[in-house]
Amino acid sequence: REIAVHSVETAKASAFASSLLFDYVAAYMYEGDAPMAERRAQALTLDRDLLAGLLGQEELRELLDPDALAELELSLQALVEDRRADTVDQVHDLLRRLGDLSADEVAARCVDGSAAAGAWLTELAGSRRAVQVRVAGEARWLAIEDVARYRDAVGVAAPPGVPAAYLAPVVGALDSLLARWARTHGPFTADGPARRWGLPVGVVADALARLAGAGTLMSGEFRPGGAGRELCDPEVLRLLRRRSLARLRHEVEPVDPQVLARFLPAWQGVAAVGGLVAPVRAGPSALERLAQVVDQLAGLPIPASVLERDVLPVRVPGYQPRLLDELGAMGEVAWVGRGSLGRDDGRVVLYRPGREVLRPIGLPDGVDAPSGVLHERLRAHLARRGACFYRELFTAAGGKTDREVLDALWDLVWAGEVTNDTFGPLRALRWKRPTGASRPRPSVGRLTALGPPGAAGRWSLVADPAVEVGAAGPTPTERLHAQTLALLDRHGVLTREAVAGEAIEGGFSAVYPVLRALEERGRIRRGYFVDGLGAAQFALPGAVDRLRAMRSGPGEASSADGGPGGARDGSSRDGSSREVHLLAAADPANPYGAALPWPRRDEHDRRPLGRAAGAYVVMVDGAAALYLDRGGTSLVALPPADAPDVLAAALPALGALVADGRVRELVLAKADSEPVAAWPRRDALLAAGFVQGYRGYVLRPGKAVI
Repeated sequence: REIAVHSVETAKASAFASSLLFDYVAAYMYEGDAPMAERRAQALTLDRDLLAGLLGQEELRELLDPDALAELELSLQALVEDRRADTVDQVHDLLRRLGDLSADEVAARCVDGSAAAGAWLTELAGSRRAVQVRVAGEARWLAIEDVARYRDAVGVAAPPGVPAAYLAPVVGALDSLLARWARTHGPFTADGPARRWGLPVGVVADALARLAGAGTLMSGEFRPGGAGRELCDPEVLRLLRRRSLARLRHEVEPVDPQVLARFLPAWQGVAAVGGLVAPVRAGPSALERLAQVVDQLAGLPIPASVLERDVLPVRVPGYQPRLLDELGAMGEVAWVGRGSLGRDDGRVVLYRPGREVLRPIGLPDGVDAPSGVLHERLRAHLARRGACFYRELFTAAGGKTDREVLDALWDLVWAGEVTNDTFGPLRALRWKRPTGASRPRPSVGRLTALGPPGAAGRWSLVADPAVEVGAAGPTPTERLHAQTLALLDRHGVLTREAVAGEAIEGGFSAVYPVLRALEERGRIRRGYFVDGLGAAQFALPGAVDRLRAMRSGPGEASSADGGPGGARDGSSRDGSSREVHLLAAADPANPYGAALPWPRRDEHDRRPLGRAAGAYVVMVDGAAALYLDRGGTSLVALPPADAPDVLAAALPALGALVADGRVRELVLAKADSEPVAAWPRRDALLAAGFVQGYRGYVLRPGKAVI
């Protein structure tokens, strides 16, 4: 009748223990990963007595909502509209429920203010239902039923004429007053009632200790932002927990799509119009910020015409082209082409050293591999000699003209085969092609005796990722993993529509397995965060809290300073000021036309709105209000602009285009597909600084009202 016990370490749990271990892991694996609102809501649903037994005390300071507490205290004190008194009987009930009140305090709780309160108090005094006494040196009104209680607890002298039935000694008078105080106030300490009644703090503290010991009051740390232990009535605490839980459950509801449009510019550090008024003084700070921006935009095709004109300046305070040149000279940024956009523009992809895995491979959609004789000569020469200046390439071309060589060279650039170690050629694309050009090719500047300016720097073949990363090169899984992390870093909250807007090879179905694996390991969160954008949404830790904090609007939630850069203008939504963004339609911080549909008036609204290079969108508090076409001559007022205050905030933002030199002047010929002179809201254009001219309404530098 003996048993031997041997301790054995096994490589894996036994069949019996593994089921228990699995259940435990499944229950608690992600408990600490939930966003703040979910964690607070879950904690508030715990049983209070059980929580007190486990923790030893009620630690609710971090769980209760301060706004819910403020609303509850106003309601308990009858300071909200639906609790105000509008009859003499209700004023009497106020005195019985709240205790001593001054005439001004009674007036604050009456519908018609002091005029009605004075008459009702006089009527109550005449009918001997209320009396006026002095408490702590101040004249206050009491219900006649409380005279003896205040006499025995506070030492108030009973006024003459009070019936003897109301003057009988009261047992536990101070305890009853404190219990009523607790029923009509939030969590409090002994200092509050002691000051109110002019009593020593020690006397009040002893009475409160008796009530807490008897279970009439609860002791703990309740008030958000408070210090030390407080007392609270159990029913008040129950109401406070219920209201806090209701607010938290509202917070975990999906936000409106417009909130995502407010969140995305803040996450990417995009400045609002007028949000940044002074450039960064220290050069290294601007360079570091630019490097962060390049990291966040890595792998994303962006039109070259908007990259330095619209995208980088709104993210980097005091941006100058030399900053990008300095990063390029240090080898900290490189670029490749991803298809042309007409005669003088094309998409480019930026990436940092060490992140070559984000560089697209293969030909861009709709682009065929250049196969002409001149293309083959340039390829062969670059493969044999490596990086070359333009003049060497021109010589290798074998008697061709500058124009022919440049056309062939840019064919290879847009196909993603050739790049340059400077950004000068991209800037030269803005030069207009001379009249009479024979072929609709990208223009690269005027031809001079020294060669075309657009051919500056050294040209080289885009290296094979297998050569840069290693002999084997990045696997498809490694590439998808890097792309997924870049998408999350760029968007914060990633939706199926956002992935589709970036033309990722394979679409959302390609990155979904990586997202699922990241979520299973607790590195990202899955949930329904934005209403109407599908159930498969993923977010970085902290991004969900920032998104929800922006639900109340800019300027009201201090925790919404958001993402890398955190540029915000601090405006409020009280009607006096709004947060306005002027973005290129192709800017990745603009969710409209990609993650979000453009606002439409009805199903018959088919006006062409796209994310074209050269087009602009004005967002007011996240709502797309105005769309300016790529020629700058036609304006579309979207449904949010129907509100006069939104239109008045959006139109002046167009002045930033002429104020910072992006355009010499803005000439509007049409508005909402009709001549601008006949536009019903043309007066708003005049108020924004436009003047009427023979070509339309014109905005010039110095006239804009920003």
